Amino acid sequence: MAKNLLIVESPSKAKTLKKYLGSDFEILASYGHVRDLVPKSGAVDPENDFAMKYQLVSRNAKHLDAIVAAAKEADVLYLATDPDREGEAISWHLQEILKSKRGLKNLHPKRVVFHEVTKKAVLDAVAHPRELSQTLIDAQQTRRALDYLVGFNLSPLLWKKIRRGLSAGRVQSPALRMICEREQEIREFTAQEYWTVHLDSHKARTKFTAKLTHWQGQKLEQFDIPDEIQQQEIVNALVGQQAHVTKVEKKKRSRNPAAPFTTSTMQQEAVRKLGMTTDRTMRTAQQLYEGVDVGQGAVGLITYMRTDSVSLSDDAVIEIRHYIDNKIGSEYLPSAPKIYKTKSKNAQEAHEAIRPTSVYRTPEAVKPFLTADQFRLYQMIWQRAVACQMAPARFDTTSVDIVVGKGIFRVTGQVQTFAGFLSVYEEGVDDSEDEENAKKLPELHEGDNLPVDRIFGEQHFTQPPPRYSEASLVKALEEYGIGRPSTYASIISTLKEREYVTLEQKRFLPTDTGEVVNKFLTEHFGQYVDYNFTARLENQLDDIAGGKREWRPVMQQFWKGFDKEIKAKEDIPRAELTAENLDEICPKCGVNQLQIKFGKRGRFIACTGYPECDYTRNVNETAEEAAKAAEEPTIVEGRSCPKCQGQLVYKRGRYGKFIGCANYPKCKYIEPLEKPKDTGIECPKCHKGSLIERKSRYGKLFYSCNTYPDCDYAVWNPPINEQCPQCHWPILTIKTTKRRGTEKVCPQKECGYAEQIEPPAPKE
Repeated sequence: MAKNLLIVESPSKAKTLKKYLGSDFEILASYGHVRDLVPKSGAVDPENDFAMKYQLVSRNAKHLDAIVAAAKEADVLYLATDPDREGEAISWHLQEILKSKRGLKNLHPKRVVFHEVTKKAVLDAVAHPRELSQTLIDAQQTRRALDYLVGFNLSPLLWKKIRRGLSAGRVQSPALRMICEREQEIREFTAQEYWTVHLDSHKARTKFTAKLTHWQGQKLEQFDIPDEIQQQEIVNALVGQQAHVTKVEKKKRSRNPAAPFTTSTMQQEAVRKLGMTTDRTMRTAQQLYEGVDVGQGAVGLITYMRTDSVSLSDDAVIEIRHYIDNKIGSEYLPSAPKIYKTKSKNAQEAHEAIRPTSVYRTPEAVKPFLTADQFRLYQMIWQRAVACQMAPARFDTTSVDIVVGKGIFRVTGQVQTFAGFLSVYEEGVDDSEDEENAKKLPELHEGDNLPVDRIFGEQHFTQPPPRYSEASLVKALEEYGIGRPSTYASIISTLKEREYVTLEQKRFLPTDTGEVVNKFLTEHFGQYVDYNFTARLENQLDDIAGGKREWRPVMQQFWKGFDKEIKAKEDIPRAELTAENLDEICPKCGVNQLQIKFGKRGRFIACTGYPECDYTRNVNETAEEAAKAAEEPTIVEGRSCPKCQGQLVYKRGRYGKFIGCANYPKCKYIEPLEKPKDTGIECPKCHKGSLIERKSRYGKLFYSCNTYPDCDYAVWNPPINEQCPQCHWPILTIKTTKRRGTEKVCPQKECGYAEQIEPPAPKE
């Protein structure tokens, strides 16, 4: 038996470490958490100094038994769980469990921390162990207790007042509020019309378009040309006038690279550039961190992926600069290393930014050993880390003012004179400070006369704020200080799993359930979904971790107000939360008022006189539309139910009209009113059925096998009968995005094949 026992969380990391530490070490994995709060009321006792009751995580019992047996045989025990609060807490739980076992009461394990799974980092960490950090443990325990108290006290209230099965969380509830408030902004938005006037001209063979910026001596603001009439008056006044250049301004400008990745910026870029969800990004990053066999055994390819620091170690900077100088070119190497400052005041500077463990392990070198997701994410991390130490990109920019009659038009263009860091990596749109104008202009000089090819106006309308994508939601959560790097993916996953939100064209849309829950929380527990309150609580957790606060006073302060609010809301009438009166009289009884109600299947309009009056209709349906639908014949002529031979009738449900059996509920046969469109493409999974067009419960189109439920194959994008040239999957799909245009894409996630058909539409 080995003299030394080292415990990690993941079996894949255990395999990597075994290679570095040799036969003197036995390495076992805890497989994540080994102990958690008892999942019932009373697990956190506010009346007893917030004492916590734990139980073993049953799924990891056999792994824990193996650890206990090995610990009894070992001379030295090292705890090498992840280098964050969660990892520290897992080590503490392991220590407490082991000390409760016979023969291990006097155990004194050593805490080992490393931020990259490389031989140097691991051996150095084992040579310099430390004691467990009580402040980090306290911070994690406080977070867990807070989340427990919120969940176990708010959720039952939601069950009573809205619907069973609902739940509320301390950090995902403010995130839900963000999504709902954005949706409300969109609903209340009123588009405003405005116009711009443009000049088409050319010099030699180069054409360009300039925009009217001044009219009759006044600078034009956005709404100064409000309608077509005024636009036409300006165009008429300019037609027939001569154009000449009055000012040419040339400047040199540079653009600096972005900082290396934090958890937040990595998730944002992975969503934007790779089309990966935050959860998928973190799972893939975990694999790269824990170790991948790249030909000479397993090695960790990136540093720890849960961090809000943008700093790099001195060794990493030296290696990256050496690589740039030798492999890219000395002209791309700045005279001094670039140093980035972390925006978050609570960033853990002991951690590094996310970077490759060795810059000489290039993406192309390790590509044969990685999955498609692993390669794409590693390539992005590697490129960003290298680019952050490269010279700025340089541009020549030119702004030209052209006078036509009483108007001044301006056109701006730029030419890249030195690629700098852009030769390796360019940030996504959300990371850029401004939109680069890449138009190339002809050589123009003051006094040049120019031809007026065309003067024309363009109509525009103001746009509502966009719904949140995963990338922009993570950015907003970080800006508000809600959650921490390790929680962003779980916040988003929870909102989707609870069906509080749905994704439409990769944008978050609140469901009826989400909006009702948000209304309840904001109206009755506003303080606890307040962005500033949530951020302050996160800061207090950081203070506990840093030893600046005690954890019990933080718990006491929170619980005192929260418990009082819970008790005060027990008597709220359910109708106050789930119903909203409309200024409309019921068309059936002509007496009672209509209201929007919330039921098992979402919101609907109903008469307040129920059960005497049973009038209902869909929320998005007018009284006239409902009346017209009710007048239509209900019997399906010439057809009987294929299951029980009963009469088929037309019915109306939440998602519109359908055909069902009149013997319901004895017979539950239903079919869509219109038969699904058959694509004629053979199902690539079962090779028996064909893919047909269907609608999801939220109205989104998808394509699935017509033999369902025997075969559950489905894709979101329209399929085409072409084999993937990369992985040879029988079909491809057509995918259209604003950023990449229209592409043929392989639906197999691990493949990643994409071929552009049409480029993205040009930006206005």
